[in-house]
Amino acid sequence: MEIVTQRVSSHLVRELAAKVGFHLAGVVAVPNAARSAPDFARYMSWVDRGLAGEMAYLTDHRAQVRAQFENLLPGVKSVISVGLSYADSQRTAGIARYAQGPDYHVVIRRGLEALAAGLQEHAAFEWRACVDTAPLLERSVARDAGLGWIGKNTCLINQESGSFCLLGELLTTLEITPDPGLDAPPPDRCGTCTRCLDACPTQALVPSPDGGFELDARRCISYFTIELRGPAPAEHLEAIGDNVFGCDICQDVCPWNRDVPASVDPDAATTLEELASLSEAEFRARFRQTAVSRAKHSAFLRNVAVAMGNSGDAKFRPALESLAASPDPLVADHGKWGLEQLCR
Repeated sequence: MEIVTQRVSSHLVRELAAKVGFHLAGVVAVPNAARSAPDFARYMSWVDRGLAGEMAYLTDHRAQVRAQFENLLPGVKSVISVGLSYADSQRTAGIARYAQGPDYHVVIRRGLEALAAGLQEHAAFEWRACVDTAPLLERSVARDAGLGWIGKNTCLINQESGSFCLLGELLTTLEITPDPGLDAPPPDRCGTCTRCLDACPTQALVPSPDGGFELDARRCISYFTIELRGPAPAEHLEAIGDNVFGCDICQDVCPWNRDVPASVDPDAATTLEELASLSEAEFRARFRQTAVSRAKHSAFLRNVAVAMGNSGDAKFRPALESLAASPDPLVADHGKWGLEQLCR
């Protein structure tokens, strides 16, 4: 029988989202596709003030694409926001929790495709799946869909499950009426807490013009270890600590994550020496299907050298000497810096 309807309930959306493996789901209606996406003006202010650093994909022509959902899917009427918890993952060898296991881009996209297929059994519609590589202000969408509030650490925080959650979106031409009790922005529950602000070693969480807080990527450890391709800023090398890929500090200290297992896996087999010895081919083979591949081999070894130097542990001397002798200037310079730290 031909399906002619273009309308489903938000309850069905949440039911199907849970069925395909998402922990959170909500809906944002787009009654006027031409209206600006939530927080776009604030985003452009952040970009214009240079807080994105060297992340061109946030500041080039794609910045304006974020202005309207219509730019991503003509005729869009509803956006489904989903969340996938990674709270059970543990940080190993300086690699952030979210980067453990398979690449979340692939996992979330497959889930969104399965969600779209499930909905198409009930209605006919066009759709587009987005993960964080798409030009979409996904935390703002998730907040408006009722998944949580955007905390002082700039992460989306859900009252029940905390902030260790990855986001995805399904733009659709479906008419989905949000449930006022579920698909609505929750109140900001950070209150007077400043633990994330106080704990950030580089003070990357700064006051914003609207009286809240925002991330200055130019001071962020995750930016240094993932996005930055050149030398890590000399003034922040010690503050990077043992972080090799990403940083969980502002989430680890958040009271809303108090029930999450400890960040570091004490039984992890991977060591910094092992990571330092990886050739480019070995790095690609090991991390090809994970988020870690984004760092690139040269920058990854730069990060390992910094982590070894910050440890102050003499056992890393042979590995650092090898890195310091690298033909890659980026690796060699940071290997030499690491050796200098051991001699202090």
